[in-house]
Amino acid sequence: MFAIIDCNSFYCSCERLFRPDLRNKPVVVLSNNDGCIISRSDEAKQLGVAMGAPFFESKQLIREKQVAVFSSNYHLYGDMSKRVMDTLRILSDHEIYKCVEVYSVDEAFVNLDHLPASSLNGFAQVLRDVVGQWTGIPVSIGIAPSKVLSKVANRLAKKNKQQTGCIMVLQTADELQDALERTDVSDLWGIGRRYARKLKEQYGINTAWQLRHMPEEWARKELGGVVGVRMIRELKGESCIQLKDPLEKKKIIATTRMFGKPVFDLQPLKEAVATFTARAAEKLRRQYSAASSIDVFVVTDGQEGMKYEYNPQSHHRYHTLLHPTADTSELIRAALPLVISLYKKGMKYKKAGVILGGIVPDDALQGDLFSPPVKQYNRALMGALDNINFSMRDDMIKFGASGLTRNWKMRQEMRSKRFTTRWGELFVV
Repeated sequence: MFAIIDCNSFYCSCERLFRPDLRNKPVVVLSNNDGCIISRSDEAKQLGVAMGAPFFESKQLIREKQVAVFSSNYHLYGDMSKRVMDTLRILSDHEIYKCVEVYSVDEAFVNLDHLPASSLNGFAQVLRDVVGQWTGIPVSIGIAPSKVLSKVANRLAKKNKQQTGCIMVLQTADELQDALERTDVSDLWGIGRRYARKLKEQYGINTAWQLRHMPEEWARKELGGVVGVRMIRELKGESCIQLKDPLEKKKIIATTRMFGKPVFDLQPLKEAVATFTARAAEKLRRQYSAASSIDVFVVTDGQEGMKYEYNPQSHHRYHTLLHPTADTSELIRAALPLVISLYKKGMKYKKAGVILGGIVPDDALQGDLFSPPVKQYNRALMGALDNINFSMRDDMIKFGASGLTRNWKMRQEMRSKRFTTRWGELFVV
């Protein structure tokens, strides 16, 4: 049996945790640059606030209904997510690291094969109550014989919170049939919009129960090959998607950001890329690795003369380093010429990013027969820089290429305090 634990309106729940006056009141959280609505409390949903809608389109409704609005506060959300996942690991202490799979910032799968069927509902109640008590974050729990079915159970548990108590366990054949008949095929985990439209329009398959009874050979041909067959088997209660081991070391490290306002000049573009390179290098050193290549990209809006139109275009430049490195200065030195070659005067730049690839362990760097040995002269310097910035925060020490004013930084005009990760912003009681 698998359980999926899903935090309810996670971003909104994090904001409410330090604003008890907003309990049972409508709350929304905005995306980068305060652009779109990406999280809504149940109260905001009931008022008709649309998910993914541009903020400016919903401003009048939000103002009339006195909805609390917050910019994204990723420091807070990341720390609260870690607290929730650590709590799950403590409570699910059977082979602890094999039992819990963190699926996203607000979701985790838990393997419950070690529990008897009669204990599943009671264990789910303990998980729900203890996570709520220890972290303050409300969760919904779905339990079923496979991952896909547990997602179905979780969705139904969240849909009828008062009736289910945010918990649903699917065990018997009747429970599974009822749940699948109530689940639209478009709501299945792994079925995208195109496949959902195809299933409904071409084959008349509208519910998960109907899809469950389709032949595997048909799924192999019409539903993505092996992936489709796996879906049919999962719907029948056969576990085909096992828990994944946590990825301890990333094979690619990227840092990308939208700009707070459009960038037109080369200098702020170079400053942004230098900043993103420094952040990516910091992540690289955190896992004791070095990068062999760097990819810089920018996103522009298309233009026609002096008239700008929304037509985002992505442009890349790639460079292979002579030696793998985690030295920020070397990576910036490689990145800036790529920015210069990408820049075109008069273009409107909306976003930029840096991707580090060819990642290898930093203690086993491959030598070159025709070059002198690689010497990590700056390893101690980089370690000291990371320690200072981690303890003091907010890039206390940074490279000059990153700039001083950073007028291009992402807008977060309504961001709450970083209550759990900054000494100067601790919650005052």
